[in-house]
Amino acid sequence: MINSKKYLGVLMMLLLAMISCETSKKVEENSKEEVAMETNKDAMYRPNFHFTPKAHWMNDPNGLFYLNGTYHLFFQYYPEGNVWGPMHWGHATSKDMVTWEEQPIALFPDEKGYIFSGSAVVDINNTSGFAKNGETPVVAMFTYHDAIKEKEGAVDYQSQALAYSLDEGKTWTKYKNNPVIKNPGIKDFRDPKMFRDEIHNQWVMVLAVLDRTYIYTSSNLIDWSKQSEFGLGIGKHDGVWECPDFFPMQVEGSNDIKWVLIQSLNPGGYNGGSGTPYFIGDFDGKTFTPIEQMKNLPEDHTYWIDYGKDNYAGVTWSNIPDEDGRKLFIGWMSNWLYAQEVPTETWRNAMTVARSLHLKKTEDTYRIFSKPVKELDDYKDTKIEKSSVVVDKNVSIVDTTDASLEKAVIKFKIPDFEEKDVAFSFSNTVGDSIIFGYKAKTHRFYIDRSKAGKIDFNKDFGNHVSTGPRTSKETYLAVTIVLDKTSMEIFYDHGETVMTEIFFFNKPVSNFNALKTNSSYSVEDITINPLSFNKN
Repeated sequence: MINSKKYLGVLMMLLLAMISCETSKKVEENSKEEVAMETNKDAMYRPNFHFTPKAHWMNDPNGLFYLNGTYHLFFQYYPEGNVWGPMHWGHATSKDMVTWEEQPIALFPDEKGYIFSGSAVVDINNTSGFAKNGETPVVAMFTYHDAIKEKEGAVDYQSQALAYSLDEGKTWTKYKNNPVIKNPGIKDFRDPKMFRDEIHNQWVMVLAVLDRTYIYTSSNLIDWSKQSEFGLGIGKHDGVWECPDFFPMQVEGSNDIKWVLIQSLNPGGYNGGSGTPYFIGDFDGKTFTPIEQMKNLPEDHTYWIDYGKDNYAGVTWSNIPDEDGRKLFIGWMSNWLYAQEVPTETWRNAMTVARSLHLKKTEDTYRIFSKPVKELDDYKDTKIEKSSVVVDKNVSIVDTTDASLEKAVIKFKIPDFEEKDVAFSFSNTVGDSIIFGYKAKTHRFYIDRSKAGKIDFNKDFGNHVSTGPRTSKETYLAVTIVLDKTSMEIFYDHGETVMTEIFFFNKPVSNFNALKTNSSYSVEDITINPLSFNKN
């Protein structure tokens, strides 16, 4: 005889199992659907050609070097989340600094700590002795960050360590006697940038130490001696100095050599949050001495790599061939004010376009000029040209329904520029806009993203109009803009003043307008080059 209670119990169990299975399937399907929705939403914001990781968090560029036709970009990376976490070194490569291919993670945290920012050099003469069979070692120095010691309240939780690669950056071996520079008891002691100083026949490394830069030298990349300090009481000190870079440059149009120290600062940027000032001077192999104009540099000085909110921790590539001769630079295109809150979920943050730096003497001082690398020209498609537009009312320069403004290089000039306000906007069909231009009364360029689509994810993103000074004395204004879906990089006066900012429109950019101001002005020699990445 069948036990009805037992039978019903088994039936209920089977039914519950079926319901549970179906529920599990629905949850899994919903989860996949949610991930797909997030991925699709994020695709709207992913740049066309600025480097972004396929997934997860990225910040500072690290370990930049060139070897055998390939540019290497390493970067601060957290592969398990979309906000800052235990740092690794991610890795990407390129043949032209425009299109990038992400590679496997290069350096992982270990028992000594996270892998913070650093640099890499190509040790052509094997001064380190790391090569044994004729290989060319690539040597990286990075900061170990011991999070356990930090949590325990110690101050000496950061130290400098080495890793080396004998296969052009594909795989890395950490030096067995790390760290090579121990912490002397200083809380912020990080971000080593090494380079070969051919003038003084030595390796040089600069290190960010709280509110100044330490300068070290070495003959073999392993044994380092501290030579001097720079920066105390000079320029801005609102926050911690980070990610330095140091190198000689020839002054354009002369045989003079000056030394440039790029020194990131957070907080304390020109427009709040993160920013990157620079210093120019002389170096005797041990001590950096700034030019006279920088010896008592005020906090409101005008020596910044970029005045926009979104170019930070930038450094230069090592081992660029002499026949190339350029000083090549890239930065992290975000700001610590809001980088962990921007409206992307599957990945976060991008790099700026690669740039060439130029040192010029202007009146009684020296300035760094920047311009997009010439390799970007290889991707230019059929250009749109207009000889001249008179702006005495709002004028549409480009109104398009295709994607030509999603990735483009725009150039124009404004003659008779003195004492005129000018204004421009990028906008779309749903009313999002980002406005930029120049105010003659204050002699400042500006960017206003208060109506630039999604801005409410952070109070500091859209509530402050960024400004940057005009230091050029030219009677015309030359403008180059690199536009890539959710970012614009503006190079004024041939790169004497640069402003980089990101934005998150609800629909793609479709209009480029010149706006009416307090007086009429003309915009001349307009060229708009959409970029194509499908060329053979």
